[in-house]
Amino acid sequence: MRRHEFEPGKLILGLVLLGGGLAYLAAAAGRWRFPAFVLLPTLVGGLCLAGAVSFLGFLVRRHRARGRRRAEERRTTPPDALR
Repeated sequence: MRRHEFEPGKLILGLVLLGGGLAYLAAAAGRWRFPAFVLLPTLVGGLCLAGAVSFLGFLVRRHRARGRRRAEERRTTPPDALR
């Protein structure tokens, strides 16, 4: 029994936000210096990537569901009705 579907877009989003937070913490602690204008576009790019992966995951789930419905129709339809 599956509790929920795997959603890779949410995984990517979490990793992007975690990475951004860690970068800010490292900069605040003085352990890592980077230009401030670099992090925001990087985070926006990561959010766009997460959205694209979520959309692709949606398309894959929809395609698989359509295939399952067609297979179910073939199993339940009598052979004479297929002609």
